[in-house]
Amino acid sequence: MTLTPAEYRSYDAVGLAGLVAAGEVSASELVEAALERAAETDPQINAIRLPLPDSARARGRGPLTGPFAGVPFLVKDLGQHIAGVPTASGSRALVSYPRPEHSTVVRRWLDAGLVVVGRTTTPEFGARAVTEPVLGGPTRNPWDLARTPGGSSGGSAAAVAAGIVPAAGASDGGGSIRIPAAACGLFGLKPGRGVVPSGPEADEGFHGASVHGVLSRTVRDTAALLDVMAGPSPESPYRVQPPSRPFADAVRTDPAPLRIGLSTASPLGGHVDPEAVAAVHEAAELLTSLGHVVEEAAPAVDGRALATEFLTCWFGMIATQLDAARVLTGCDEDQFETETRVMAAIGRATPAPVYLAARAGWQRHTRALAEFHDRYDLLLTPTLARPPVPIGALDIAAPLKIAARAVLGVGAGSLLGKLNLVEGLVDANFAPVPFTQLANVTGRPAMSVPLYLTPGGLPLGVQFVGRPGAEPELLALAGQLERVQPWGGVEPAAGLAAVG
Repeated sequence: MTLTPAEYRSYDAVGLAGLVAAGEVSASELVEAALERAAETDPQINAIRLPLPDSARARGRGPLTGPFAGVPFLVKDLGQHIAGVPTASGSRALVSYPRPEHSTVVRRWLDAGLVVVGRTTTPEFGARAVTEPVLGGPTRNPWDLARTPGGSSGGSAAAVAAGIVPAAGASDGGGSIRIPAAACGLFGLKPGRGVVPSGPEADEGFHGASVHGVLSRTVRDTAALLDVMAGPSPESPYRVQPPSRPFADAVRTDPAPLRIGLSTASPLGGHVDPEAVAAVHEAAELLTSLGHVVEEAAPAVDGRALATEFLTCWFGMIATQLDAARVLTGCDEDQFETETRVMAAIGRATPAPVYLAARAGWQRHTRALAEFHDRYDLLLTPTLARPPVPIGALDIAAPLKIAARAVLGVGAGSLLGKLNLVEGLVDANFAPVPFTQLANVTGRPAMSVPLYLTPGGLPLGVQFVGRPGAEPELLALAGQLERVQPWGGVEPAAGLAAVG
């Protein structure tokens, strides 16, 4: 058979793999379909930082094995290294430095037969909840080209939502799978700590808060790809007990009735858009109709303290990444974006005891969430506090940016705190996305499910957070929700609707 562009987009990754296995289409045909769709849409959305058409075509012609043999795929341009190909991490400083070896998760994707057609855009070092790097410019949401697809896996989300590939690599250190999933009408699962390896360069990412995963249109794609990714590697610091059955099997069976605590209040005490509240309450009605018990409840977490402790450690990580990039490239610091330099300067100026106290503070939040899960199977919240924001809406205010550059220019990073930049960065980074960091700090699995469209036609996902090891439970619930309220065939109603 020959797939039309619309037919190509109608299949998920599992479906395309089935066509290849049955001999109905070839891997080469699927590669060309992905490249053609990218040529049509990427000039508008800017989702692909580095196209890899030559290597994709060569791989498509060769023998492929594995459960996803022949399926086109995109890899995030951050922490998911391809041997011989630069990983820019959203930074101008790193565009010309190929990596010597595959990341473990990339090797597993390739062993599963996926065909990588390119690398997706990301903010510099994945440090923001939008994808607007100086390198290449902003990525745009296929649902509304004036708005962000979220970050830091925004390029992957935009590409999947636009139908370039059915699924794409992503990662999540503070919401970077769930935020773009919610903004682009996709399913996004953040696996729990240690489920997917971070090697071979690291035993785990950001104290275990950052994990690899995927963005997809269907729950079964995410589950089957998690079966590919999950399991320890030699450098893993500990062994996570595997599920009793494949993750893909969990999707096919409705979960037992669940007890779910619902909260729509921002952990930071800020404004939550009525549409985000409506999304959660509509989800609660659907859950109740399916036999689950939903009631108002929230873990006893100090959201402001969590955000401050998270960012204290985050700034230290950004400083380490920037310094490592400078050692690798020999570049000057002005090759990095102002926001990145500000974060790094704050990180360098933070005394070790302050950093360690912030990291130790994570345990208070872990304990509070564990106590919540003694009473409830899942926590239900908005994923985003508001619909996807316009491009540029989360930039540092111009006066603060000018002041920060002046301070950075004289090497006085310790003065940045006196400019109230830390408080400003907490609010600028987390006010639109205050719900996702809890799962990272505590290492719990969490997912964003695309159950809601605003009256203006924008996606707005809802988040579920589970106990350690609750990936099968989350996937079973997502599968149940998908069966009764399907979303996989819904394409952006604006922006790219006229293309293809």
